[in-house]
This record gives sequence, C-alpha cells and structure tokens, in this order.
Amino acid sequence: MIRKAKDIDERTPWREMTLGGEIYEPATSQYVNTGAWRTNTPVLDEEKCRHCLLCVPFCPDSSLPVKGGRLVGIDYFHCKGCGICAEVCPFGALSVKEGGEP
Repeated sequence: MIRKAKDIDERTPWREMTLGGEIYEPATSQYVNTGAWRTNTPVLDEEKCRHCLLCVPFCPDSSLPVKGGRLVGIDYFHCKGCGICAEVCPFGALSVKEGGEP
C-alpha cells in the first residue's frame, strides 16, 4: 500500500512510503510539525505590536499569520524559533525566549 504524502507520519513503515519522485501533491509541508524542532521561542507582545507587518516577509517559515491586515499571532506548529522576526521588529513587539515551548 502506497500512501499519499498527507497520510505519512513518523509511524509510517518505510515500505509504505511513496517514492520521492512520485509525490506531486502541492503544499504537503503544511502537515509537518517543524515547530517541534524549536529550541528558542518567539513571543508576541500584542500591546506593543503596531501591525506594520515588517516582520512577515522576513519569516522563513511563513509562521506569522495575517488576517485583515493585522498580525494575529505566531504559528508555533511551523515556527523553528530562528528569531529573525524579533530582530526586524522596530517596536520590540517580538522577543525570543529560551526553550521550545510557547
């Protein structure tokens, strides 16, 4: 039995995985919890955030969701804790704490 990428997880036996050249499904990375790799965690101070969205294009993991022109939090399922968002925030609304837990 060959599985689709969205049905493959860490418990899938290797014999049931789709061969690399046979996966043509788009956006399958959204199913992978890369946030579990995090050793540092960004924290959003909503009172300081001016929703300038300058941090959004710098996030390499697209982990800063925006709705209605406003930053609505941090996607910890995908965020790897690189801290780039905190470095580029001109208002100090994003900071980084040690440890992988939000």
